[in-house]
Amino acid sequence: MIKEGVFLGKRYEILGRIGSGGMADVYKGKDHKLNRFVAIKVLKSTYRSDETFIKKFLSEAQAAAGLMHPNVVNVYDVGQDRGLYYMVMELVEGITLKDYIEKKGKLSAKETISISIQMVTGIQAAHNCHIIHRDIKPQNIIISKDGKVKVTDFGIARATTSTATQAVTTTVMGSVHYTSPEQARGGIVDEKSDIYSAGITMYEMITGHVPFDGDSTVTVALKHLNEVIKSPAEEVPDIPYSLECIIMKCTQKLPNKRYMSCEELLQDLKHSLVDPEGDFVVLDGVTRRMPATSQDTGRTTVVMSPDELNRMKNRQNYNDDYDDDYDDDYDDDYDDDYEDDYDDRRRSRYDDDDDYDDRRRSRYDDDDDYDDRRRSRYDDDDDYDDRRKDRYDDRNRRKKNEVNKDTKKIMKILMVVAGVVIALLIMFLVGNAVGVFKGGKGTTTQQTDSEMVKVPDVTGKTYEEAQKELNKYDLGIHKSTAPSDTVAKGKIISQDPADGKKVKKHTTVNVVISSGEEAKTTTIPNVVGMSEADAEKALQDKNLVVKKGDPVYSDDVEQGEVVSVSPSEGAEVKEGTTVTLVISKGNQPATVPKLTGKSQSDAEAALSQAGLSGNATEDYSDTVEEGVIISQDTDAGKEVSKGTTIGYVVSKGPKMTVVTVPDLSYKDQNTAEKLLKQAGLTPEYIGEDYSDNYPKGQVFYQSVSSGTQVEKGTTVQYMVSKGAQPSAPDSGNSGNDSGTEENTNQ
Repeated sequence: MIKEGVFLGKRYEILGRIGSGGMADVYKGKDHKLNRFVAIKVLKSTYRSDETFIKKFLSEAQAAAGLMHPNVVNVYDVGQDRGLYYMVMELVEGITLKDYIEKKGKLSAKETISISIQMVTGIQAAHNCHIIHRDIKPQNIIISKDGKVKVTDFGIARATTSTATQAVTTTVMGSVHYTSPEQARGGIVDEKSDIYSAGITMYEMITGHVPFDGDSTVTVALKHLNEVIKSPAEEVPDIPYSLECIIMKCTQKLPNKRYMSCEELLQDLKHSLVDPEGDFVVLDGVTRRMPATSQDTGRTTVVMSPDELNRMKNRQNYNDDYDDDYDDDYDDDYDDDYEDDYDDRRRSRYDDDDDYDDRRRSRYDDDDDYDDRRRSRYDDDDDYDDRRKDRYDDRNRRKKNEVNKDTKKIMKILMVVAGVVIALLIMFLVGNAVGVFKGGKGTTTQQTDSEMVKVPDVTGKTYEEAQKELNKYDLGIHKSTAPSDTVAKGKIISQDPADGKKVKKHTTVNVVISSGEEAKTTTIPNVVGMSEADAEKALQDKNLVVKKGDPVYSDDVEQGEVVSVSPSEGAEVKEGTTVTLVISKGNQPATVPKLTGKSQSDAEAALSQAGLSGNATEDYSDTVEEGVIISQDTDAGKEVSKGTTIGYVVSKGPKMTVVTVPDLSYKDQNTAEKLLKQAGLTPEYIGEDYSDNYPKGQVFYQSVSSGTQVEKGTTVQYMVSKGAQPSAPDSGNSGNDSGTEENTNQ
């Protein structure tokens, strides 16, 4: 964990940690250059020495760097500082969609559609930049305080032009509860894989849980591969029909049965807002709801007639209130101020705001006629239910009142009809036996033919023209795209069933629309080690588009030469593909650490960690204790080349001054004191004693011999003579007289 106050890249200040993932920690920071708050994603220390994880981390930055969109968390910068790999992103203050679902239990239909539109818009922006997210899930969707929905975390994203995306691998990327079947089995992953994950996310929003769960990731992945997703209507009976169809289409096992693009999905989501019970979603072999009747309330796979479709459209179970429970359920312990502000803004955007209703009505209909037409199409909930109940009760009453009086009449009619049918059957059997009906068309064939139509030729037409033509014959249409060198872009290449073939009404005709000429393929040339100019020319000669990535330091590649290329060298790509070059900035500089005040061992360790070496010298110092560094020849914080030698001075302590001890013999006390002090020594008188050789009052002893060199300030002790010691008196006679006489005689 990085401490608060640390600067990265001499620009971004760490303010505190706000989250943590599998690979990285996320911090709130401040960009002091642009004076704005940012989110800083830092690779965890566990992975900083792992080249695989570093490349994965940098790939996320590269994948997201080209995305600048209101519904995507934008990436501002990426860098490395002191062994820390970091990515600077837009700071979005809000809540993840996962947390929001958990707090609400499940979302209303309108809220689900509104969030989904913004989510899919962000995914579409990535797809437009040829980026497949591959990990769409509620945890990677953020709802900001102002209600903006943003897609984040492109950690396993890949470019659609990358060969890695097309390769079959046994490694399943993404979160298993939201992964597509093809992704679970390690197959080809494209835009439709993100659409599948978006469908699972919508399923969780409307039901409150994911469709598949299990004890292990393998169990869940197998369910995505093998089990059919139950319709959300089984748990949410009042789900709008169009939203049910959208979710079911997104989550089809086969990619070609899903939406072909986010553009198609967005079109249906927006349509669902104004026509929630409409049958405009094109489904191919998907289980759909039947209109409820007194005999059948189940579900089956059918092709609906126009009458059935109209009856379906008359159902109105969609709640026009946005979500009254929103205020009550929103995260009480998240942030009360945030809750109030967010709810107010949300209500102002989607519910109570009259301006929003006016805008919505003006967008789709005239203000005065909007509600009238909507009521006439779907009916008000209460009136609709009442009318259905009244019709049902009236029908039952009529049947009950009429059954008695008409029973006999009906029975007579039925007997007559039965007799006629039996007679006709006998005639047919007899006629068939004698060959009367041979070669002709029987009644049954004629009835079958009346339900059949010839498929018109729609090749060469646009999708809209084909749809209009097929509708004339009560036929549906489903489109897919394919490149063509002969058919203009947007025109139909082929159709199935073919033109002229007889099919039942309401059959879906599959058409393939031209996406234009298929781009020619080429191979990424070997440009690593080339100069920037030569590499650009080599790529342009291959009809490739050159993009400059952020330059990096390299100990192996000279400054100004290519360090790496993406897609990698030798990869087969289409002409016109964007290729990113990463240019070397030369050897990575090292930052000189602060050495002063450290011990010599600590200084050498700091230099080694920074990739530098040290050169020590010694000197005396009256202020710095022995063994501690006095100074360094290169300022701390300066960037130098790795391997540079940094000189520093180690203290030997205070410098010692040497003086010579004077001779104090035969000097009186005052003279001795004076001589010692003049020599820079400290005199110390320790008393007096008898001496036969030194007269009274003269120095006869000193602690340090004269002529000795000692450190200035050294203490020298000395003693003064009391003179000769007197003789002891003679016992028994006058010793004084004898002594005197003896001495005198001498």
